Amino acid sequence: MMRHFLSGLALATTLMMASPLMAQNLFEPVIYVNDSAVTRYEVDQRIRFMQLLNAPGATPEAAEKALIEDRLRMQAARRLGITVSEEALNEGLAEFAGRANLDTLSFIDALGQAGVERQAFRDFVEAGVVWREVIRQQIVPGVQVRDSEIDQAFKREIETPIIDRVLLSEIIIPAPPGQEEAAMNAARQAAANATSEAAFADSARRLSATPSASQGGRLDWVALDNLPPTLRPIIQALRPGQASQPLTVPGAVVLFYLRDSQGTLRPGATEQVLDYATLRVPSAQDAANVVARVDTCADLEARGNGQTLRQTLSQNAIPTLVATQLASLDADETTQINMGGAVDVLMLCSRQPALLAQSQADIPVTAEAEDGVEAAVPDANALPDREALRQSLLNQKINAMANAYLAELHADAVIRRP
Repeated sequence: MMRHFLSGLALATTLMMASPLMAQNLFEPVIYVNDSAVTRYEVDQRIRFMQLLNAPGATPEAAEKALIEDRLRMQAARRLGITVSEEALNEGLAEFAGRANLDTLSFIDALGQAGVERQAFRDFVEAGVVWREVIRQQIVPGVQVRDSEIDQAFKREIETPIIDRVLLSEIIIPAPPGQEEAAMNAARQAAANATSEAAFADSARRLSATPSASQGGRLDWVALDNLPPTLRPIIQALRPGQASQPLTVPGAVVLFYLRDSQGTLRPGATEQVLDYATLRVPSAQDAANVVARVDTCADLEARGNGQTLRQTLSQNAIPTLVATQLASLDADETTQINMGGAVDVLMLCSRQPALLAQSQADIPVTAEAEDGVEAAVPDANALPDREALRQSLLNQKINAMANAYLAELHADAVIRRP
């Protein structure tokens, strides 16, 4: 973060010197948001701020969009009677500055060197802090995460292969002393243009200073574990067809494009736990009568008056005859097994991955005694904690509803140019 911040600082300083605004146009309104003016100066300040943070797409259009949204956030807060105390604002300023490993004053000084005024920083943070309170009051109380949603998220996690090999393309742009900004500018442009593998390959041929450049930056399959630990999360966050943001390394700026990935399922991911119920009746006709009158396992249990046997077992613990019949059933479907002199009505209640069943029941697993190695070597096969997953789903819902609320505010606003 610090390296990106400093490279952005140098870029913004250069831009400040290269394209000063004419004084007579500084505070000319360029947009009105419900009669609240956004000035040309604010747009310029936001562009500089975005460039300083190494934000992608630091264009006048993006700056205007961000400022319009900030106006809408502040206006929504005022309608709800929400204000930000000086203490809360200072905490927000310190939190943001801390992302660059700086205290507030040092961060403001660095902004000033790039031509970004303290007020622009305060306005940006204030809009974020006040919006957080709007969301806390207006959205959070109505958001819940059901256990079934957590189960579905666990199931997706279990069924998603763990990436262990990746097919990358690279661009490595030399950045000798004094040319860091030019290299970063070229890398930003290459990232913006990387809408396809062909476009990335074209940039690699023009810009990259590695043997792979002649092949459009294409590399062979590489094991994820062979990549530097700091690079792995960046690559893992990409989907095939996506490029990374520019990364600064000593003497160069690098970009990666993920062409493909391969992975394997977690151990035990294909094992299942089945919940099923069995009711033995005297004849096939009795079985048909039962099947006609039950829709769920609870119905079958009630119908059996205490004679229904309901079990939850792993596949390898289920008798072969029963397991083969269950294999073709969906939840709440029934079949009949002729036992010779009696008939079993068999109903599948549910099937789920064994790993999911284990997470629900918190079943202990056999393992060697901890020796400290576990803390040093993360378990790539480990499933997330249920509470952590619940919080992640909650945050996703809140963010989605907050974005929808902001879009509604935008649709209802009167936004015009002079």
